[in-house]
Amino acid sequence: MGRVAVVTGGTRGIGACISKALHEEGYAVAAVYCGNDEKAKAFRDETGIAVYKWNVGNPEECAAGIRDVEADLGPICTLVNNAGITRDGMLHKMSYEQWSEVMRVNLDSMFNMTRPLIEPMRERNFGRIINISSINGQKGQMGQTNYSAAKAGVIGFTKALAQETARKGITVNCICPGYVDTDMVAAVPPKVLEGIIASIPVGRLGTGPEIADMVCFLARESAGFTTGAVIAVNGGQYIANG
Repeated sequence: MGRVAVVTGGTRGIGACISKALHEEGYAVAAVYCGNDEKAKAFRDETGIAVYKWNVGNPEECAAGIRDVEADLGPICTLVNNAGITRDGMLHKMSYEQWSEVMRVNLDSMFNMTRPLIEPMRERNFGRIINISSINGQKGQMGQTNYSAAKAGVIGFTKALAQETARKGITVNCICPGYVDTDMVAAVPPKVLEGIIASIPVGRLGTGPEIADMVCFLARESAGFTTGAVIAVNGGQYIANG
């Protein structure tokens, strides 16, 4: 069988762009989703990409889902940890459930998805793990202590695992998108969105395909010397090392 990639949150927004781009690169792609059956079916019908439903915040569901994908498509060589949610609120008004739900989906999912795959990747001496963090995991964002903390954790997870797996031919990298033209950003009030765009030096929002292009590069065999990297794709809005 050929190359197999799993993309979590892979049927909508940036994840859909990543799934499509890897599919065009010749991967057999499994696009994982959790909530919207109708949109997932429409995505599958439009693209021909296989879709699978499970909650990345649940370790048992992840292990079972991965077994299903490998039974259908073959051994997974590329994992894109893209799924994420927001439950925004100022910390002094935030509930424990708002905090923990974001942590489960955005950070616990790193373990839940990667743990079942890391040993087989080590045995094969090859793997590509690409984690999607956020500009707000680098700089923080008011009203997003939960989201910013989780996405900062994704960066730390990436750097540590990259060191563990480098000699096994497995690269682990992290992309930190800035504000991208997705349905989530489109829902921001127009005046707020104007302010966001004004703060981006290139003068526009990013696009899903721009994030997907970086994923495709990191997934290639030719990117084997790039590991532990934290790559900002944010139009110059926030410039930092790591």
